[in-house]
Amino acid sequence: MKNFKKIITGLIVLLTLSCSDDILDNDPISSFSAQGFYQTSADAQAGVYGIYDALQSTFRTNFSHWGEGRADAVNTNHSGDPLALQQNTLSKAITSARWNNIYETISRANYAIKYIPEVFETESEFSLQLIAQARALRALSYFYAVKIWGDVPLVTEPYESVDQEFFIDKTNKEEILDQVITDLIFASEYCRETFSGDNTRILFTQGAANALLTHVYMWRKDYENAIVSAEKVLDNNLYSLVSMSDWSKIFTSGYSNESIFEIGYDDTQTSGLRTLYAVGSDSDYFPSESFRNSFEDGDQRKNLIYDTSNSDPRKIWKFFGEGFNDESAEPSSNNIVLLRLADIILLKAEAHNQLNQVDEALSLLNLIRNRAGIPQLNETEAVNLYGDVAATILHERSIELSFEGHRWFDLVRTGNAINVMNPINGLSDEANLVWPLHEDALNKNPKLEQNQFYN
Repeated sequence: MKNFKKIITGLIVLLTLSCSDDILDNDPISSFSAQGFYQTSADAQAGVYGIYDALQSTFRTNFSHWGEGRADAVNTNHSGDPLALQQNTLSKAITSARWNNIYETISRANYAIKYIPEVFETESEFSLQLIAQARALRALSYFYAVKIWGDVPLVTEPYESVDQEFFIDKTNKEEILDQVITDLIFASEYCRETFSGDNTRILFTQGAANALLTHVYMWRKDYENAIVSAEKVLDNNLYSLVSMSDWSKIFTSGYSNESIFEIGYDDTQTSGLRTLYAVGSDSDYFPSESFRNSFEDGDQRKNLIYDTSNSDPRKIWKFFGEGFNDESAEPSSNNIVLLRLADIILLKAEAHNQLNQVDEALSLLNLIRNRAGIPQLNETEAVNLYGDVAATILHERSIELSFEGHRWFDLVRTGNAINVMNPINGLSDEANLVWPLHEDALNKNPKLEQNQFYN
């Protein structure tokens, strides 16, 4: 991890190139020769590390604003984005409507994908591995862009000349998801199976590509392919569910056997987890009453997730450990665990249930329930508790994956966003499920049109 960070920190040249800027917002330049940077295999590797660096900025706080802020598990006392998201008063001026960092990540990936092959005289396993990581990171970025804004501009070539089209229209989200799947299939074949030490968890591997593919297939309701990709993850001996006694370490220490892909941070390149969740009354979010009331009796995760000792809890302990009481607003060195095995197990359960394979679905669901110390469920018990098996799995995801950036997207993906959020903030229009385009993007690109609901 330390060596990886040193390489990232040392990429001064790469990070000052045009590829580090928002390709949809910048004024055109006459030309940029990426060959000036991509000369050696070390440069190629550094270029890929530069994509991870951009990813750190993209997800630092937005993984929570995008994935939790509009959903029902959190509440807030903060103004700005947290309040706008909770009250469903999104506007083109809110910070989380910016896509600058996402397109910066895409831009760096596009340069790497184009120029890494030119570094190597012949195609090699190493060059393919680097390109596969770049394509996986581009796919991750576009997948989030689609989930957040719907149709967005699709850019797969680096911007290098005024002869190229600079102002780019939106592309239909289904075409973008086609590209995402193409990139991830390539990554699932050519990424490394494993790296040395902790790097296996913070660099894209074949397992991470298959895990992300599972998410994309589930978003598209392609349940057959979701099961296939999920099985590749479950069959991968790199991943196993940790015991309940080690559950907190998934987040507090990172790099657990359950982790598939984490965005790596340290004391220099920090995450926003403390200010998001841990600073008591001053944090962006605290657990909502409905979330606190949703636990079943005996659930061993409850005391590990939030401050149950307080009648009006304001601290989310999940990422820092039970009893964490440091209200410093200093940035956090904790990694963001973006993909982990329990997530994929529950997605696979959902896919089986959608295909009327209820026994398979319940078997997977009960793996997670067993670990949490709550009783296994058969179909009748699931229906009695939550209405149907689909709702039971969705509820289990809300507890197991709480505050990890999944809840809003789960509600949207399963068609439950409006019925869950309407009583809370009046959400009533499917066109309101996406974010508005930020005013800066609209001002700088005359071909962009605001998303319909926000006109």
